[in-house]
Amino acid sequence: MSSDAGTLTLNSTTLYTTALNSGSGKSSSRSLSLSLPPIPSSIPQPKLIPKTRFIIDGFRNAGDFSFSYFLSHFHSDHYTGLSSNWSKGIIFCSFLTANLLIKVLNVPAQYVVALPLSELVLIDGSEVYLIDANHCPGAVQFLFKVPVSNGKFERYVHTGDFRYRDVMKLEPVLNAFVGADAVFLDTTYCHPKFIFPSQEESIDYIVGVIEKCRVENEGSLKNILFLIATYVIGKEKILVEVSRRCRRKIHVDGRKMEVLEVLGHGEDGVFTTVESETDVHVIGWNILGETWPYFKPHFEKMDKIMNEKGFSKVVGFVPTGWTYEVKRNKFSVRKKDSLEIHLVPYSEHSNYDELRQYVKFLKPKHVIPTVGTDVEKLDSKHANAMQKHFAGLVDEMANKQEFLMGFHRSVQGEEDVDVKKSGLALVSLTVQENTNVSAHAHSLVRSIKQENEDTSSDPKSFGAADTDTVIGSSFCQGEPVSQGLEKISEGDIEELLKEIQGCLPTWVTKGQMLDLLSISGKNVVDAVTNFYEHETEYREQVTASNAVTSSFEANSANESALPPKPCLVKSLPQGETATSSKTVKLPIMDSSSRKKFSPGKRKRSTGNKILKKAKGLASMESGGPKQCTITTFFSKTVPLSLHNGNSEADSKNSHNDNNMSINASAEPYKEETDQFIQIVNGDESLRSYATTVLVKTKGDVSMALDIYFSEYKDIGEINEEEISKTNKLVHPQCAKEVFPSSRDAKYKILGEDDADLSLCGVPIADNAVNYVSLPPEKYSPVEHACWSKGQAAPYIHLARTFELVKEEKGKIKATSMLCNMFRSLLALSPEDVLPAVYLCTNKIAPDHENMELNIGGSTVVAALEEACGTKKSRVRELYNSLGDLGDVAQLCRQTQSLLAPPVALTVRGVYSALRRISLQAGSGSAIRKKSLIVKLMCSCREKEMRFLVRTLVRNLRIGAMMRTVLPALAQAVVFNSIPHEGLVDNLKDCLQRLSAEAVEAYNILPSLDVLVPSLMEKGVEFSSNTLSMAPGIPIKPMLAKITNGVPQVLRLFQNKAFTCEYKYDGQRAQIHKLADGSVRVFSRNGDETTSRFPDLVNIITESCGPGGVTFILDAEVVAIDRQNGSKLMSFQELSSRERGSKDSIIALDKIKVDICIFVFDIMFANGEQLLNLPLRQRRKYLKDLFGDGKVGYFEYATEMTVEDNDSCADDEATLARMNSFLNDALNSSCEGIMVKSLDLDAGYTPSKRSDAWLKVKRDYVEGLNDSLDLVPIGAWYGNGRKAGWYSPFLMACYNPDTEEYQSVCRVMSGFSDSFYMRDFFDADKISQKKPPYYRTAEAPDMWFSPEVVWEIRGADFTVSPVHHAAIGLVHPSRGISVRFPRFIRCLSDRKPEECSTSADIAEMFHSQTRKMDVNFEK
Repeated sequence: MSSDAGTLTLNSTTLYTTALNSGSGKSSSRSLSLSLPPIPSSIPQPKLIPKTRFIIDGFRNAGDFSFSYFLSHFHSDHYTGLSSNWSKGIIFCSFLTANLLIKVLNVPAQYVVALPLSELVLIDGSEVYLIDANHCPGAVQFLFKVPVSNGKFERYVHTGDFRYRDVMKLEPVLNAFVGADAVFLDTTYCHPKFIFPSQEESIDYIVGVIEKCRVENEGSLKNILFLIATYVIGKEKILVEVSRRCRRKIHVDGRKMEVLEVLGHGEDGVFTTVESETDVHVIGWNILGETWPYFKPHFEKMDKIMNEKGFSKVVGFVPTGWTYEVKRNKFSVRKKDSLEIHLVPYSEHSNYDELRQYVKFLKPKHVIPTVGTDVEKLDSKHANAMQKHFAGLVDEMANKQEFLMGFHRSVQGEEDVDVKKSGLALVSLTVQENTNVSAHAHSLVRSIKQENEDTSSDPKSFGAADTDTVIGSSFCQGEPVSQGLEKISEGDIEELLKEIQGCLPTWVTKGQMLDLLSISGKNVVDAVTNFYEHETEYREQVTASNAVTSSFEANSANESALPPKPCLVKSLPQGETATSSKTVKLPIMDSSSRKKFSPGKRKRSTGNKILKKAKGLASMESGGPKQCTITTFFSKTVPLSLHNGNSEADSKNSHNDNNMSINASAEPYKEETDQFIQIVNGDESLRSYATTVLVKTKGDVSMALDIYFSEYKDIGEINEEEISKTNKLVHPQCAKEVFPSSRDAKYKILGEDDADLSLCGVPIADNAVNYVSLPPEKYSPVEHACWSKGQAAPYIHLARTFELVKEEKGKIKATSMLCNMFRSLLALSPEDVLPAVYLCTNKIAPDHENMELNIGGSTVVAALEEACGTKKSRVRELYNSLGDLGDVAQLCRQTQSLLAPPVALTVRGVYSALRRISLQAGSGSAIRKKSLIVKLMCSCREKEMRFLVRTLVRNLRIGAMMRTVLPALAQAVVFNSIPHEGLVDNLKDCLQRLSAEAVEAYNILPSLDVLVPSLMEKGVEFSSNTLSMAPGIPIKPMLAKITNGVPQVLRLFQNKAFTCEYKYDGQRAQIHKLADGSVRVFSRNGDETTSRFPDLVNIITESCGPGGVTFILDAEVVAIDRQNGSKLMSFQELSSRERGSKDSIIALDKIKVDICIFVFDIMFANGEQLLNLPLRQRRKYLKDLFGDGKVGYFEYATEMTVEDNDSCADDEATLARMNSFLNDALNSSCEGIMVKSLDLDAGYTPSKRSDAWLKVKRDYVEGLNDSLDLVPIGAWYGNGRKAGWYSPFLMACYNPDTEEYQSVCRVMSGFSDSFYMRDFFDADKISQKKPPYYRTAEAPDMWFSPEVVWEIRGADFTVSPVHHAAIGLVHPSRGISVRFPRFIRCLSDRKPEECSTSADIAEMFHSQTRKMDVNFEK
């Protein structure tokens, strides 16, 4: 370290050597070398300063290739990889960040070097400056001036995380970096929707709310608690300003106070750790609610805080930009009772406009995004897309010159040849033009220097073409080219339109997009920004346009006789092809006129312009030899380009002319047009319409078919009179293609008793798919349905709804759609409601009936081959590409040629066919199953094939679980009762009540066969008390919450009597005794397992007293060694027993592993439901029925009772008793203990995790509170000893809300060699393509369909950028992973969707003993 002329000079190698040799005196295992190894390609490019070894915020990627590390600020997503054991290099940062590293993270001080702000520091020969980033305390931007060659430098700005302010322009150091080679930019909010207000405005709002509440409640007994959510570091400006302006202290916890003291706030009197001193408290970030991907309030936590702290109202503030979008109010409020949450768009990151202002000020050559999906590679798709937001703001001139000089240098010394000179500012190089690259480069350099000159007056500037000539035809279709888009090739304009279309609402017209591009000078980002500033005006334009267009359509018949307006197309020399690389010369508008042209001015003349355009379109409708490509436009009432009154000759002539005009641009869609005509069984008269629709859908046959089916109206059985009326809609040549409607009584359907297929009409044409998405109050269950009362409901009604629900992420909207679907079923075909509920939930019978389809993917593929004439290799190819067999089937079906229109599937028909498939058994069953599937497939239309196949493979993927479907049905019952019952006044309460009652009833009696008819019969009077438990129908088991040890249990059960029970390592069993004396056994997921446990049946029969006529018990079945003192054995021993089957029971003499039944609860006894009784009373019932039990056969769970007067958190005696009991359980080969409330809130709540049941397991000592039940979704090929096997496996949890599997970890330990010999995944369960419902950043060698569940244990949880488990629940953009995972066992009693959920993992993360602070995360 040296200082020359006041300049601090540092050498990272010297500093690092000194650090290693100081302090502890320990020698480092890392050897220093003057020649460091090359920087690995795995280093994320946004974290590496070019031509240096400077790593920015990349400690996770640290290695022996660098000693120089820079930390921009103290947030954990930036310092990940740092710890008290850090010794990999020198950390350069600000003084404040250095203090935090040393005092909070305990990073060794010798490795931390603090740098001053706004002063030059020489590090390893490069000039380095630090300037304030306006983010959190100590956050800085790094400015680097790196020497290259010949005395030249390259300049780089790395913002870290920052919030731009205008005052930054006044920073002299930063001004020296204008025109930098690159800026590494914080792109957290790089989207036009993020234009939130300034920090000052947000602070004013918070202070205003607090003062308003104080004034309104002055003199009142009502006391208000204000909660402000913050990270451990960050948002300090808000707290200081609230304290200063509201004249009150701010309460923080001890951890936060330690950080604040480091920041210099320890002695200023602003903060306190005494709660009673103030009513403004700081809380952790996710206490008030989850902010990602949308805000979900936690009112229950607020209510708990309010009651614990003795306040009567709570007002919370969540300051973050994530809760804000430009279309919403700046400050939104969520309220419930006396609880309020204010979403304040206060952000310490730059908003969209500020990012653009900063880039505009710096005018760098390149912008490198540092935040976002897949930005770690500069050439990634997302990085490129993000860079386009700054087009026009970077130094494009420097980039062009640098690019062109590269060409110039590469061809120096080569001989020049003749070139075609061009004075255009934009020149396209094509392989068709016979020119020399070098000459073009010189020409381009010259043209750039003349970029601002007006060349439009040169008639030769476009070669031999006329100046008014337009090459191509896409702008002759009624869309005038906007001024301001000077000389842009048609292909470039199409690219610009595609890009801007993705950023705008779907209602924006092409003309408006062209105008926006014109105004913005071809800058897409400016165009989008301009749109959102004037969105209302653009919307009014479209509304006015629709009104005029409707008027035009009514008079189109009179206008159609006008001559067509020819489109000027330059004829090309023979053999020359017009390519997209040709340059189009468009009218030029100077920059001043562009600025004056605003949406507001356009609005006043919109009507006239649209009317003129409409007349122009009408004039082109009749066609002609000079007609431009695809200029015929069709209204909804004229699906074909044919008119009434035309003679046959005229019709034929018009048809020929249309063919001439279509051939030019429709040629790319010729194959698709042929497919379209074949699918709908049309003839050549349909070609014009088909081509038009395919041009509209850009060749998407499926989308074109949807348009076709939605525009057609079935005509029914057509008589001569009806044909004369219908001629206005359909040409006579096409009348033969229209078949009887489903509304006709003669319409043939596939029903319960008739599986034969017969000819019927074109698919039912209606707009039900649109109407289902209407709000319930606007939906008419009869008028908006696609069939009539008394008819069987068509399966298309479900398929269309599924398609909408699949795309809908919001549960409220999805439930509303399902509600509308059920309303039509209730009103028109009530007998189809129960089959529909089964199909929605991907079931064909109650779980306890064990009715499965028992078909594999190979059977479905074979049926698909036969039904669609597709080769198996083609199906495999498509499956590897799409990753979903339903999507593959849909694609095969839509490109299939049909000899006749398909028969209409009905809801009952599909359901009954599925049940028949499940009943097929014995010789030839596979062939019979395939035959039934083929019949169903042959009848599919529109989207039916996709959802039929997904149903067959048991993966519907619409996000509709039973807890969504049942409330939807309940709401449908309420809405359909409104006209009769008059429920408008209390509609909301009635909807919520009946939805909850339906779900509760299902938990108690999980049989749709009983529940659905009862709900339909009782209507709004339905209650869960209407139904009672029934032996033989298993209820959903009650579940326990996780704890991290005995002390936490004591705190939760403070002053409550509770019991501790052994948690046995066995299989949970629900044991039923029926009125006929039979005993049945069910697993935790409701599957019947009686055939597997004949000895259990005998034990129960012998143990039950004469008073036990009927009952339902909750118990654990454990393997036991009766020859060795009834020693308990492991779950693996129990799993080795034979499984039996539905039709065959294991013989008692073949049982090799004995069992003992440990009973711990009773829910039903002798016709009486016991769920609401406290556990103490239920235990009494249990012992009255079974007496003392029998050791080794029938025992009660070993337990210990703690009465309420002993359940104190500080009672050492109770704590010692419980710890001793836990140790006894572990020593007895148990997993841990269960702790249950005895008297208070001690009822049995089916399917719910309740605070009344807690579990403490062995694993909490190891760091992880519980094991995980995970699904293997992929694997890599093994190496070394494991070559030829899969290793590691990619494991995932399940998110029931989104129906996604989210990766948790890789696992490669805990497996035996015998395990690898097992064949878990058939070939048809393996894919090279990641299924769309898997969420992970991992890329294994192959993907598995979700089939099995494995128990996994690990050391502890950590936040991961790769794994997406519980993403958004703990961190907005990262998931949770398990460290050091290991395989424990296969769980045969779990279905894949019953594995650990993302919510489970989030809860376990928060309760783990080794706390990870994620409040540093942004």
